[in-house]
Amino acid sequence: MSGQQQWTRLAVMALLVLTVAAGEGLKAEKQGKKERKSDCGEWQWSVCVANEGDCGLGTREGTRTGTDCRQTIKTQRCKIPCNWKKQFGGECKYDFQAWGECDMATGKKNRTGMLKRALMDATCPNTVSATKPCGKIPKTKLQVQKRSIQRMDPF
Repeated sequence: MSGQQQWTRLAVMALLVLTVAAGEGLKAEKQGKKERKSDCGEWQWSVCVANEGDCGLGTREGTRTGTDCRQTIKTQRCKIPCNWKKQFGGECKYDFQAWGECDMATGKKNRTGMLKRALMDATCPNTVSATKPCGKIPKTKLQVQKRSIQRMDPF
């Protein structure tokens, strides 16, 4: 190997070492910036408020605390789906079981829903219950047969 080839290899090696060292220095500098921002608290978001009615496009407000934070309040666009049950919050979607049997004492039936999906930063219970009136109580076959027999009897 000639002297010129050795010098070229040495120069390339030195250049690689300097590139790696400079990259490490930038990482440390970036981490220092992140540490300075860590005195800012986490964003706390309000619920989404629809622009019109109780669903559709709207806004939510976020706040955070911190002495050196550039921004402590900001507004963000959001959307409340119109097909979600508003009874359980417009930001929570549940998978419901089938309606249970009618409770004759109360005249109502109920079902349980498990949380399926929640919009950003929404606080939703994992399970909810819904009730509704039983409506018409189906007649038993015995009652229907008695009426048929009475109509057929001419006496």
